[in-house]
Amino acid sequence: MRGYTKAGVTEAIRAGGGEVYAITSEPHSLAKNAQDDWDSGMEHVGDPHQEIAQTCRDRGWLSLFTNDWDGDGIGVTASWRSNPKGYYQPGVIVLSREGRVLYRWRCRPTRWNTGGATRRPTPEHVWKKVQSALAEGPDAPDVAHDDDPVLDWQANPWPIFVLLLLANGWFLRPQVFDHRGGEFDVPKRLRRALLRLVGFVAAWGVAAWWLPTWVVTIALGAWIVKVYPGIRAIHDGFQSVPQDAEPA
Repeated sequence: MRGYTKAGVTEAIRAGGGEVYAITSEPHSLAKNAQDDWDSGMEHVGDPHQEIAQTCRDRGWLSLFTNDWDGDGIGVTASWRSNPKGYYQPGVIVLSREGRVLYRWRCRPTRWNTGGATRRPTPEHVWKKVQSALAEGPDAPDVAHDDDPVLDWQANPWPIFVLLLLANGWFLRPQVFDHRGGEFDVPKRLRRALLRLVGFVAAWGVAAWWLPTWVVTIALGAWIVKVYPGIRAIHDGFQSVPQDAEPA
């Protein structure tokens, strides 16, 4: 979201009399906290009952994939969250004053975008598409879904993502990178997890070098048994939607 402000898209939209909103399925209080912490340059709106998302669906503007997974199975403490109808996957919708759709994109969660956690259209790409739609005139039809946008992130290998979650949980269980501020700052925790992962792999390498093979094999097997339930919960919880599937 901050990318839209950094790229000048938010300012350009406001200069034309429009406004930009970041809408989340989290409670409005959490959305406002994120607005203060992230300095995104736009208004954040909580939609925990998915009323805004449903309006977009009912009007034929945009339908989003949803997921009701709350982290069960990996020990996530979710007392600070409240998603009575689950959470919806990312999307981008741009409307004219007349209600014409100038741009729309929705995330199709897969293993390639870590269940919808990464890979978004770049702000520059979105703005270019919006300008092209505006040039067609106010009577032009709604634009189609953008199924081939320029994305801001390369595909992430799923095994690396799972290993980073394990590192974030000190290799005892996977721990997601929740998006709270302060000590929960995601970039800092991601860097720490990466350092832990390097150290973890190095430690196993040293153990394999110095200890008998049977000792290392038993230890590795015991660790796999310990973390497997959490890995399975991550695999089942992060959506991977088939190419031909549509939102329920």
